[in-house]
Amino acid sequence: MRRFCDAGPWRGLLLLGVLILAGCTTLVPPPALPPQAPKAPAPGPAAPPGVPRPYRVDGQWYQPIPDARGFREEGVASWYGEPFHGRRTSNGETYDMYGVSAAHKTLPFGTMVRVRNLANQSQLEVRINDRGPFVHGRVIDLSFGAARQLGVVGPGTAPVEVVALATPVAAGAGGVALPQEVDLTRGDFTFQVGAFRERGNAERLARKLESRFAHVHIAAFDRGDGLFHRVRVGRVRSLAEADAFEQGLIREGFDVFIVAE
Repeated sequence: MRRFCDAGPWRGLLLLGVLILAGCTTLVPPPALPPQAPKAPAPGPAAPPGVPRPYRVDGQWYQPIPDARGFREEGVASWYGEPFHGRRTSNGETYDMYGVSAAHKTLPFGTMVRVRNLANQSQLEVRINDRGPFVHGRVIDLSFGAARQLGVVGPGTAPVEVVALATPVAAGAGGVALPQEVDLTRGDFTFQVGAFRERGNAERLARKLESRFAHVHIAAFDRGDGLFHRVRVGRVRSLAEADAFEQGLIREGFDVFIVAE
């Protein structure tokens, strides 16, 4: 007991020293870990030779089909308009909401389909030039012009039957074209560079273009809320020529899209 009591003062001094040292010590944070490189996105599924590449929307992969022969489906149709008007479609065209076209998730671009509204039995042939709709349960997204003719604008959606009528020619081994129902890569193609309510404005633009382009013409179109005069230039016989001509017009500053006449 006595030795324990005699050690008491020394213990107090030792404790005091420890506290002083602790108060004077600077805490050094641990070294920061080197930044990690972001993970590369997972590669998409590979497509077999001759099959269009898959694409991903909102984390889901879609595989376009190479051939629309015999395609038929039923489901819900919707339509899209103003926010997308004038923007590029998935196949590179300029979206004209007042024209007749449609978006589909997997059908080949250029496929002509017959859309029948099962609610009123009206039907219309449209060309696929965009991807969508990416809403569960919907099978086709119609342009405003197509939806208006089919009676879909008011309700917004409608039950439809979609039947493929023609599909673009596919390239076979060695680049040889394999004919299918209808060759949509050939025909009469022209290029729209303007649309005006006043015909005088359309005629003034047409006169300016006549010194530079052949086949300048004006096509009138009643879209329901008024008559529009569409100024078009040029005429080619294949979609490949049309693509090249369109790119030349774009480089010159025209807001242009291809029209199949």
